[in-house]
Amino acid sequence: MTENGSDDIPRGRPAERRDPRPGPPDLRRVGANPDFWYPVALSRSVRAGRVAATAFAGERIALFRGRSGAVHALEDRCAHRQVPLSMGVVDGETLRCCYHAWAYRGDGRISQIPYLSKGDGRPPRGVRGYPVREAYGLVFVFPGDPEKAAATALPEVPGFASPTYRTMTFSRTVRCHYSFMHENLLDMNHQFLHRGVVGRLQPRLLGYRSDPLSVEARYLFTHAGGRRNRSARLLAAEGIGGRASSDVMTIRTEYPYQTLDLVPEKAERPALRLWAVYVPEDTEQRRCHAYGLLMIEKPRIPAALHVAWPFIRHFTERVFAEDRMAVEAEQRAWDEQGEDRNHEVFPLILDVRDVLRANGVPLRPRPAPAGSTPACDGRVCDDLVPGSGPPAVEPGAPTGPETPAPPGR
Repeated sequence: MTENGSDDIPRGRPAERRDPRPGPPDLRRVGANPDFWYPVALSRSVRAGRVAATAFAGERIALFRGRSGAVHALEDRCAHRQVPLSMGVVDGETLRCCYHAWAYRGDGRISQIPYLSKGDGRPPRGVRGYPVREAYGLVFVFPGDPEKAAATALPEVPGFASPTYRTMTFSRTVRCHYSFMHENLLDMNHQFLHRGVVGRLQPRLLGYRSDPLSVEARYLFTHAGGRRNRSARLLAAEGIGGRASSDVMTIRTEYPYQTLDLVPEKAERPALRLWAVYVPEDTEQRRCHAYGLLMIEKPRIPAALHVAWPFIRHFTERVFAEDRMAVEAEQRAWDEQGEDRNHEVFPLILDVRDVLRANGVPLRPRPAPAGSTPACDGRVCDDLVPGSGPPAVEPGAPTGPETPAPPGR
């Protein structure tokens, strides 16, 4: 473990070093460890008697809510003709394929084949069923070893149920490897990117610590001028009048989740708390879905927050849009180069990369269909290396400009 509480750059690492170092794998080729609980949908998007399609790292998943209100998660294919079960129909506590009406229980076993007679061929065993739980307004699945699900705790979000806070939920697709998102939130030295929204913010690293599973950093934020969005002042607990304030921000990556607490000067508790996770959607994991719970402290006059809520959401959406622009640009550079050529100098980010590498799993390139030839698009492609070209488009993936998701609460 390394710890540092000084105002200088933490020691113990070279001040400048190229990453990746010789030996460790390219982090962008490391997949998310499936042996954790990951949200794959908002609870409100899985309505009673309806089916919703989602995915984890290229594994297509069909979610459905049965008559009892429980949500089930199945491999999104019928064992019969491979038609997606997300196209199916909910029948009580079973899901029927839309094609031949094969019915599946919540654990993936076949409960009925309507036209099967005695003497007919033995049906298959069914499809994979995923452990599933609901919490914090999200549907979580356990995509890894199902025997580990019961012993693996859901992430803790202590501010979610507190009457002190009101929660804003975010759900957005970002076209980048999940590791870029971890780096973006943990490295607060990028505030120049948000200068048009938050003014001139000066972050100063107070210290950080790391261990094999986590990295935690503390920053002191001071406002050095420039126009600052009014919602930013409110989130920093400056009040409607906007008095000056210095804030201490603590950001933690505890694999595979991230948290952020912002405590204004002289305050006893955080003015805002963020919990976030970045769930890979495609097989190559070059696209992830960001789920976030932003818990904002209620002011003494509750009506003030109610009035400010739309403006706060607009502000956070602007900041997120700028972050997304940057991380998607990083992913495009990786795609064009076929590797990570950046030169990282911040020891904190080198540490979080080590945590993500050590706890992730190697990506397995998707095998090409037998007899297939790569599309050359007019270029030489005899020496193509799997994974070095542009990302394959997943079936059902958006191909044009993204349509913004409906706002959360």
